[in-house]
Amino acid sequence: MKAHYDLVIVGGGMVGASLVCALLPVARRLSLSIALIEQQALPTQEGQPFQPSYDARSTALAYGVRSFYQATGVWDRLVEHLTPIEHIHVSDRGRFGVTRLHAEAEGVSALGYVVENHWLGQVLLEHIQQDSSGCVDLLCPASVSSVSPTTTGAELMVDFAGQSHAISAELIVLADGGRSGLRESLGIVCDEQSYHQQALVANVSLDRPHGQVAYERFTERGPMALLPGETLQGESRCGLVWTLPDDAIGEMLALDDRAFLAELQQVFGYRAGRFIRVGQRYHYPLKLTLAQEQVRGGLVVLGNAAHALHPIAGQGYNLALRGVTDLAENLIESRQLGIALGDLARLQRYEQQRRVDQQRTIAFSDRTMRLFSNANPVLGLGRSIGLQALDLCPLAKTLFARAAMGLDSPALQLPR
Repeated sequence: MKAHYDLVIVGGGMVGASLVCALLPVARRLSLSIALIEQQALPTQEGQPFQPSYDARSTALAYGVRSFYQATGVWDRLVEHLTPIEHIHVSDRGRFGVTRLHAEAEGVSALGYVVENHWLGQVLLEHIQQDSSGCVDLLCPASVSSVSPTTTGAELMVDFAGQSHAISAELIVLADGGRSGLRESLGIVCDEQSYHQQALVANVSLDRPHGQVAYERFTERGPMALLPGETLQGESRCGLVWTLPDDAIGEMLALDDRAFLAELQQVFGYRAGRFIRVGQRYHYPLKLTLAQEQVRGGLVVLGNAAHALHPIAGQGYNLALRGVTDLAENLIESRQLGIALGDLARLQRYEQQRRVDQQRTIAFSDRTMRLFSNANPVLGLGRSIGLQALDLCPLAKTLFARAAMGLDSPALQLPR
C-alpha cells in the first residue's frame, strides 16, 4: 500500500473492477498508480474450475458491451460461462401484439449475453491480479471510513489488515453501489422516485431447452423478463425478474415452490415450456435514483452510486459501463495533457457527456415501464398495435434491435 495514488476506486464490484481493467492497457505507459478497495474478501476457487450456481444472480449484457471487454482483454475468459441471447420475444399478456427479434436477421452472432454476476466479478478481479505492470494495488478486504477533499484531490481513511491508513489521491471514484454510505456522508443528494413496485428475482428450470430466447412479457400487475442461462444438471435454467406491486410481493413470497410455479405458469403462459423448478426467491424495491452531483474536484460517483433504473429494459449495467468508458477516456486524456485526474473542469466535461446519455436511457426505461404498466384498455390496444406493427416493419425492428443491443449509444471503445 502506498501513501498516495493517482486514482483510488472504492468498490471492487463489476463497475469498479471494469474501470481498472479499462485503464490497465495504458497504465504503465502513463505511469498511473491505482488502488482498488473492496470490502468483501476475494472469491477463491482453490484451483478448481468455476462452477455455476443455481441460485446465482445474473446480468444481461448488451451486444455492444462485447467490444469493451474485448478491448480490456477479458472477453476470451468471460465467454466460458456466457449464454448468448439469440432471440428476443416481446408480448403483452391477453393481447395480440408481439414482436420477435433474431440475431441472424440483424447480422450479429447474438443480441446480447447473460452472465452470472459472480463469474463476471471473478474474471475481472483475476485479470487485475494477473497484471504484471505493478500499477494496481488491490486492497481486499478493506473498508473506507471517510473521504475528505484536499487542495490537490482527496484523502481517505482506509481500514486494511487490522490497521487504519491515510491515503491521498488525485481522484477518488465511488463505485460502492446504490447504498453508498460515503456518498451520503459527503452530502451528495439523490433524486428518488418510487415506482411502488418490487422486483422478484429467482432462477427457474424448464422442461425443455430455452433455445437462447429472452422473453419480455407485460402483464396486468407488471412486466416480467425471462433470461436464458447455463444448463445445470441437465436442466435448462433461466433467470426470472418479475415486477409486482408492493402489496402483492408478500403473497408471492409466501407461496411454496409448487404454488409459485403454478402462478408463474398461469401468468407467463407456455411459450417457454413448463416451469419445473424454482430456486431461492429474492426481492428488492424499485425506484428511479439519480445523484444530483456526480463529480466534484477530486471525486466521481459511478455506477449504481450515481443512478439506478427500473429493470424493465435491462439497461442499468450497460449504462454504467458507458460511464466507465467515458471516464477512462477522460482520465487518459487528462494524463496525456498533464492535467490532474481530479481537475474539476475536466470532470465536468465528463459529467455533461454522461448526463445526456443518462437522461435518454432513464426516459426510455421510465416511459416503457409506465406504458406497459397501465391497465387502460385504450392504451392496451395501442400497445398491441404498436408491437404488431414493429414486428412487421423490418426497418423499425432493426432500430429497436440496435437499441436493445446498445448500438444506438456511443461505442464502448477504449482510447489507446
